Amino acid sequence: MNHDLNTISHIYFVGAGGIGMAALERYFLAKGKKVAGYDRTATALTAELAAEGVEITFDENAEAIPEDFRNAAHTLVVYTPAVPSDLPILKYFRDNGFEVMKRAQVLGLITRDSRSLCFAGTHGKTTTSSMAAHILKCGTVGCNAFLGGELKNYGSNFLLAPSSPYSVIEADEFDRSFHHLTPTVAVITATDPDHLDIYGTEEAYLESFAKFTELIRPDGALIVHTGLKLKPRPQEGVKVYTYSRDEGDFHASYIRRGQGTITFDLVTPRGTIRNINLGVPVEVNIENAVAAAAAVSLTGAYEPEVIRSAISSYQGTKRRFECWLKEDNGLGHVIIDDYAHHPQEIRQSIASVKSLYPGRKLTVAFQPHLYSRTRDFAPEFADALSAADSLILLDIYPAREEPIEGVTSQIIFDNVKCDDKILISKEKLVETLKNSNFDILLTVGAGDINSYLPEIVANATSRG
Repeated sequence: MNHDLNTISHIYFVGAGGIGMAALERYFLAKGKKVAGYDRTATALTAELAAEGVEITFDENAEAIPEDFRNAAHTLVVYTPAVPSDLPILKYFRDNGFEVMKRAQVLGLITRDSRSLCFAGTHGKTTTSSMAAHILKCGTVGCNAFLGGELKNYGSNFLLAPSSPYSVIEADEFDRSFHHLTPTVAVITATDPDHLDIYGTEEAYLESFAKFTELIRPDGALIVHTGLKLKPRPQEGVKVYTYSRDEGDFHASYIRRGQGTITFDLVTPRGTIRNINLGVPVEVNIENAVAAAAAVSLTGAYEPEVIRSAISSYQGTKRRFECWLKEDNGLGHVIIDDYAHHPQEIRQSIASVKSLYPGRKLTVAFQPHLYSRTRDFAPEFADALSAADSLILLDIYPAREEPIEGVTSQIIFDNVKCDDKILISKEKLVETLKNSNFDILLTVGAGDINSYLPEIVANATSRG
């Protein structure tokens, strides 16, 4: 772990097509390194990376590793925990003396060399980190940002500013990845239990977040959402602040809603920033904006005018409450896609749509993500989805997991209380929606449900 990134000229990524891995690939390309990698399947993102200079293979055998990347003296190997440990390419690197690091360890090296703003939490971390990166980008200092979603303002999940002292990191609790970081400012948005396949219990999950708070530099700061069960353990010297929508050291006041807009005043320990317009006017983004602005305001980059204008020009990230169709200024068909994959996120997402379009019929199409998460939260998923007027439930998207006996979407479906509900395979989604004459559609899930949206939108617009 004492690796000096300056001595490395070649970096090979195992799981190169992941959005988080892509940010690192682009960072190292910008630093003049040679970059290559493997992924299981070709996607639009792997095609973009290849066009930018990443040599990508889809063959898992060691013979597919380019000759340039077979020298352990100058090659660093980065892998994601989502790839199987017995993958032949990974085994080759491990058996031949290569330095092999998780993506999180490499981000850790980057945070040690910069003043980093790290955003952790069960939900909200992609939006808050993206907003903070956008605020810094709009200001005088800029930042290097490694985000979990593609920022629509820039068409990328990665921002580069080689001379900036600041980095913005989405700190992932999966596999305890965020324990490799050294934050200057840490934000914790939520600690509702998740990833119980890794942690086992809520207590272990909360302990992992407490451990994360110990890693903040002594001259740094912790910003934590009010009301969490978490008991932080920051080092001496770390300043601790609270935030939420309505209370805390940082909060919103005088919230105004109307005509699809949300405006508020931001209260901070350094004064109030008035009349902030939310660029993505969704209820949950009020407190996301509070968290992002709080983190930036604790750096040397506190520029109230920039904070105000950046929050209003923020266009959101792909798959985070992303509007795909808004006919007749929202009076006709509306299609919104959201990456929500935890019951609390789904609850918030549905509530947000209902507050934007009161009185309209809401159809929710949900694709559960992971067998273990479905098993652990089936009653909570059913309760959250019961708020839909009509539900289309898809089969579980397995991602990295093998099936678990007795765990299917049926265990959610049976307990959903809305009368209009069906359970189908994803292959039938487009046809089902084509015949349904929906009004407002919300697609949710962290799997591949979004890949059907172009066709769903085309059918909706052709029907008129």
